[in-house]
Amino acid sequence: MHILIHGTPEQVAVLAKKIDTSIHQVSEFKGDETAIPEADLYIDALFEDKEPVFKNIQHKPVLVNAVVTPSAELANNTIRFNGWGGFIQQEKMEIAGNENSAQQVARLLSDVGIDTVVSADTCGMIGPRVVAMIINEAYFALAENISTREEIDIAMKSGTNYPYGPFEWSEIIGIEKIKDLLYRLRTENTRYEIAPALIKN
Repeated sequence: MHILIHGTPEQVAVLAKKIDTSIHQVSEFKGDETAIPEADLYIDALFEDKEPVFKNIQHKPVLVNAVVTPSAELANNTIRFNGWGGFIQQEKMEIAGNENSAQQVARLLSDVGIDTVVSADTCGMIGPRVVAMIINEAYFALAENISTREEIDIAMKSGTNYPYGPFEWSEIIGIEKIKDLLYRLRTENTRYEIAPALIKN
């Protein structure tokens, strides 16, 4: 099977490492080529950061790093995955989309060596949604002078065994992505009110 990946060098390396390259071929697509090579699976890890590069691919599955973009705005052959910083390195990849399509892609990814968790097809999926709320709450705590950034990060890592503290997460993911997700979730439910200290950041 041939997998074509568009992403940063780090993203491409992380994804390629998950794939059994003794059986499957992995190629990098830089996005500036005039023609898209034929592949069995297309992965766009920069989907929400840059112009989508595989939007004209309709005959093969396309996996896009689309934490915030709803499936209703995507083509039928497109499945979302959580490729945010700190998550893309995790053992299992969180994917979401039309239930039947998501299950088919989960099987396809399993065949190439990538373990998946099929998430509810909602804005933020599961991992990013939870971490965004933790980051938001950390900014509330910081503004109330409950503790320092460093102490909050240490407390969260020690108390929950998370790989990163909330402020570390926000730097790895990118603060604008966190705010964008929370703004969108806020339109659904007032419990996603964004901490003023986070808005100012």
